Amino acid sequence: MNALAPQPQTNLEQPLVLIVTGPPASGKTTIGRPLARALALPFLSKDLFKESLFDSPGGSDREWSRRIGLASTQLLFRCAEALLEAGHSCALESNFYAQWDTASLRELQTRFGCRFVQVVCAADVPLLVERFTRRARSGERHPGHADASALDELIPRIVNERWDALDLDGPVIHVDTTRDSADVHQLIRDIRQLIDEHAAD
Repeated sequence: MNALAPQPQTNLEQPLVLIVTGPPASGKTTIGRPLARALALPFLSKDLFKESLFDSPGGSDREWSRRIGLASTQLLFRCAEALLEAGHSCALESNFYAQWDTASLRELQTRFGCRFVQVVCAADVPLLVERFTRRARSGERHPGHADASALDELIPRIVNERWDALDLDGPVIHVDTTRDSADVHQLIRDIRQLIDEHAAD
């Protein structure tokens, strides 16, 4: 059986929220997209909303990017709410902040009885800085992020911020992308096992 083939979790009494988090340039999207696809989950990414909003009329500096980032996070939670209200599971990808985002996620659990599995991506800090700087200067990302012009602001945040798992009920899987690409197939097997164990409880 192909581990990456979508397999809907139709036996779940509670919807699943797969949270993919970690610092910038830690591989969240690279890991999150195939995980969501294999688990047949809608993949909601903060950057997906952010880059769409960048194309609407507005500024193009870091202050505008911060404002759009806040709006994007709100949209991320609104879309998750709509899916959960309909009984659907989903995957949420962002560099979530414990002090700001934990309460919103707990509210989803209180309202909809969902359960969480967290995938926390990480890498050695020098490598994160190197990846982020290279990406910022490469033009790969939407120009609205304005990363290249704000490296002096953003690099210290990558170095000094804590990017731990959020304080939520549910299992946590840590993924270190420092040396090699993550074994997505094994991650999928691990998550499916967690889902099956929960269903058997």
